Amino acid sequence: MSLSSLYRHKPFVLSFELFPPKTDNGMKSLEQNLPELLALNPDFVTCTYGAGGGTRGKTLATLELVQSLADVPVVSHLTCVGSTADDLRGFLRQAEEAGVAHIVALRGDPPQGEEAFTAQEGGFKYANELVALIRGEFPQFGVAVAGYPEIHPEASSPAQDLENLKRKVDAGADVVITQLFYANDDYLRFRDQCAAAGIDVPIVPGIMPVSNFKQIQRITSLCGAALPSSFISDLERAADDTDAQFEIGVRFATEQVSNLIKAGAPGIHFYVLNQCKATSKVIKNLDIPA
Repeated sequence: MSLSSLYRHKPFVLSFELFPPKTDNGMKSLEQNLPELLALNPDFVTCTYGAGGGTRGKTLATLELVQSLADVPVVSHLTCVGSTADDLRGFLRQAEEAGVAHIVALRGDPPQGEEAFTAQEGGFKYANELVALIRGEFPQFGVAVAGYPEIHPEASSPAQDLENLKRKVDAGADVVITQLFYANDDYLRFRDQCAAAGIDVPIVPGIMPVSNFKQIQRITSLCGAALPSSFISDLERAADDTDAQFEIGVRFATEQVSNLIKAGAPGIHFYVLNQCKATSKVIKNLDIPA
């Protein structure tokens, strides 16, 4: 089933995002957690790779591991960082051979140590160019792109950010998956703004359940997402109790996802950090539409 058909024909689409483990222990941990995640019956599973593109091979290996455990569509991230157009074509051919169904097409963040994105000579400067390449030369892939309910950190204004997103959708993206957020009003406002701008593809909330306060502080500082003050207060009171932090995070995510479903979200994309416990508990707490 195509990516666009999946969101048209299912009342709710569940998906998970993994990252390629950097160590043997990381891979063992993923192998232990994957069966429980896959038992939750996701509609597809995505996998990222490092900012500089150096883990692309590991990305495909991770997705092949998923396919060895379950009959579920797998989706690879792909960025423009450090790649010529021909490099990107080469990866897309490899992805097709590996059984990848769809691509999350991104410009990508600057490599570590660099403050600004610089296009590779012979490569692309913007994600919409990558979307156009995939749509024009590799039409067998569905294409997802990123959206930012709290605005992309490099955008000069929300209006500019929406213009950039519309270019990606106009180039052929099937669906928008949002950056993580913790205030549903940000998502609902963003969804309405997308509709007003003529962006008529599904806007899928990206959710990361909190299981560790310090970890989520680091992650949100990098991506520009804000944590509600009441949520911060609850987590701070449990600063010395990791089990209590986990329960607070699961309770918050359960309520957040429940309200998103009630508000008509077309699905949820969970950033699972290669773990299963928090996401599994959130999903089991909810009556997820079939």
